[in-house]
Amino acid sequence: MKLPYAEPFRIKMVENIQQSTREQREQWLKEADYNLFNLKSSQVFIDLLTDSGTGAMSDQQWAALMTGDESYAGSRSFQELQSTVERITGFPYLLPTHQGRAAENVLFSVLVKEGDVVPGNSHFDTTKGHIEFRKAHAIDCTIDEAFDINDLYPFKGNIDLNKLEEVYKSHPKENIPFCLVTVTCNSSGGQPVSLENIKAVRELSNKYGIPVYFDSARFAENAYFVQQREEGQKERSIKEICKEMFSYGDGMTMSSKKDGLVNIGGFIALNNQEVFEKASNFTIIYEGFITYGGMAGRDMAALAVGLDEATESAYLESRISQVEYLGNKLIEYGVPVQKPIGGHAVFVDALSFLPNISREEFPAQTLGLELYIEAGIRGVEIGTLLADRDPETRENRYPKLELLRLAIPRRTYTNNHMDYIAAAVSNVYERRNDITKGYKIVKEPAILRHFTVKLDKA
Repeated sequence: MKLPYAEPFRIKMVENIQQSTREQREQWLKEADYNLFNLKSSQVFIDLLTDSGTGAMSDQQWAALMTGDESYAGSRSFQELQSTVERITGFPYLLPTHQGRAAENVLFSVLVKEGDVVPGNSHFDTTKGHIEFRKAHAIDCTIDEAFDINDLYPFKGNIDLNKLEEVYKSHPKENIPFCLVTVTCNSSGGQPVSLENIKAVRELSNKYGIPVYFDSARFAENAYFVQQREEGQKERSIKEICKEMFSYGDGMTMSSKKDGLVNIGGFIALNNQEVFEKASNFTIIYEGFITYGGMAGRDMAALAVGLDEATESAYLESRISQVEYLGNKLIEYGVPVQKPIGGHAVFVDALSFLPNISREEFPAQTLGLELYIEAGIRGVEIGTLLADRDPETRENRYPKLELLRLAIPRRTYTNNHMDYIAAAVSNVYERRNDITKGYKIVKEPAILRHFTVKLDKA
């Protein structure tokens, strides 16, 4: 008999979570202005809002945390982190930050100015926010296959080279600070980018003299998909694939709360000393001294260990197979999801799921609220609310995909939880035709509205 798969770890600490009644959840949503971000964690049974900073650290990370060096300058923990980052990515210059969006803020303060355009593959929400805050424009060059949820193309995070070249041809070089490659591509469904595509983006960008940077929050998951799906990569290690992937870039931003396996932290890694020196000034202004940059020494020590753990095949197989397990359960129940299943989350197609809800009434948000009412599960909308308003016309932007993201924290839940989630989604799906009204905006901020928007029933 073939032995079944078993997780490559065992549990030595547990955290209690509490269930609630439907009546309680309906009241809590009303008090939260129908914004899932406003719920208290104690009001959530299974929290799939994000995989960012919500995972469990290993015993080796906890051990490293206890040996952190809290020196203001020249910390030993910084040196350990710098050495690990350079070994995995090849980038010699490192600036720690308190999280990923802080890394974007520092780097974009150097590189992005008013009137610029930044092409890439379905920019993440904070990435687009930092670009548009500087009165520049993010241009999505993702391949068309990404927007067909039933297309099984294995690398739906890829950049369309024709779209990218059109950006390069139609804008002055001085107004294109860089091309940004997001690995994996969260906004298109946690979809990977192939090594072949990354190399081609580098070659095309070299032709036009444009730098290439990575949004690397889930770079290890991307490398795992490359190993499993791309021809000629099966026998290579994850670390070898990561090293080659980053060799095609000029630098990276990192939210360490994802593939760094820690609860807080981020960094910028670069191969350009001039950019590093300019970014160092902004790090000191916004974050802290350049050898801690908003992170405690203990957190840098835990991150150094986490980066090594996250780039091992055994961990990644466990991580991604659990996400795939949930995705396959939903497919079995007939639920429309983005295929192939992504690396960190299952993305449910709200437009197919709730055909009676108009785009103006936010179908993905409506679906997220219905799932919470059904079973106390919190997901997040990746749709019209997140797409925000056009900064010039102030009209709603309607993305090609309207998704509910069910992001799985790392090393946190069991497959029993996945079965519970799948059953809850299936229950909502069975009553989908009874859901005929969505939600309207009562109050919203000028940018990144989905975090703090207030809603009411339409």
